[in-house]
Amino acid sequence: MRQLSILILFSSLIFACETKEPVPFESGLDNYPTLKNVLDSADTYQVQILFTRIDRNEHMNPLMETFSFNLDDDRYFYPASTVKLPIAILALEWLEEQNVDNLTLNTPMLTDSVRPSQLPAYVDKSSPDSFPSIGHYIKKILLVSDNDAYNRLYELLGQDYINQKLAEKGLNHTIINHRLSYPANEIENRFFNPIRFVDKSGKILLEIPERKTETVYSNPERPVTGRAYYAGDSLIETGMEFTYKNKFSLSDLHGVVQRIVFPQAFLEAERFNINDEHRAFILKYMSMLPAESDYPKYEGPDYYDSYSKFFKFGTDKKPIPDQFRIFNKTGWAYGHLIDGSYFVDYENGVEFFVSATIYTNRNQTLNDDTYETEEIGLPFFTELGEYLYQMELERKKVLLPDFEGLKFDY
Repeated sequence: MRQLSILILFSSLIFACETKEPVPFESGLDNYPTLKNVLDSADTYQVQILFTRIDRNEHMNPLMETFSFNLDDDRYFYPASTVKLPIAILALEWLEEQNVDNLTLNTPMLTDSVRPSQLPAYVDKSSPDSFPSIGHYIKKILLVSDNDAYNRLYELLGQDYINQKLAEKGLNHTIINHRLSYPANEIENRFFNPIRFVDKSGKILLEIPERKTETVYSNPERPVTGRAYYAGDSLIETGMEFTYKNKFSLSDLHGVVQRIVFPQAFLEAERFNINDEHRAFILKYMSMLPAESDYPKYEGPDYYDSYSKFFKFGTDKKPIPDQFRIFNKTGWAYGHLIDGSYFVDYENGVEFFVSATIYTNRNQTLNDDTYETEEIGLPFFTELGEYLYQMELERKKVLLPDFEGLKFDY
């Protein structure tokens, strides 16, 4: 059994992290058979885990210590929808930078099209006023991982802004270079739609022309996954290349979640430059359950509480008890499942960060819809979350967190 190798997260000059011995997966694993199986076959499942233990000082500032299992930021995995989280946050940073009167989260955002590969967006019937907006797109991203909402913010920001901003914040194992579930090749993904922000009367507040990037953001190692893949109905007998696909390492995902939950624990240059109101907006919708939303409205059996909450509850479609909140972003595609979370039990004062990725594709064929998501993937996340939760529930703390700024009305 591999042990968790300790990685101390140097958070900032303000908060010191106390060095401790590595915490291994050493007891009680017989009660977690899927977790034990995955840890014993870590290379087969390409599993990576990051876990951050949190204590509080007398000022309620976080003291964080991070442990890893099988972590390798240079080993590629497809990040799927997890890339939507930094895009949502960067959209707010961009918004604040514009300094335009009456330009807000809720200002109608009208996306035009000037190329055959582009689609316009003038209406969104799921919003209160039937207009798309930055705020409404972010809600859809964080509630149900809406692909079109991500694509619209990607088109707003463009590759240069996205990749430069993330690199400035020390997120150096990330490349964002394409829309999601959208028929555009790597060249077309370098062109970004013209966009207008208008007031309720139709007056233009801000107009952005079509843009393109001359920089090619790609994965230089030319990663290949699997042994075969389907392109339409055709089986291609070779692995799928991910050179022009997004990259978002587990360390960077973990770091994005930490930066939005505890910005004060990072150097100023490493933080997302958004105000308290916008940060609260992100946190609220990261932790909101689909059924709790009015606009957009998500009803029916497909939108159960754990729809996008893998840790501890991933295999359970029953309501999540009110004492728990999970501030997170998930992703799943090509057999990869990923979740980056800040996990909270308000009632018992439990809090921790956990991020993990697993690859469940036994036949090594991509796009055949034959993955072990239900058999292996979700049980792994459920058992890992439960194992860490029970470990933290039993751990004695000198000071319990007050969760100030981390409780919301839903």
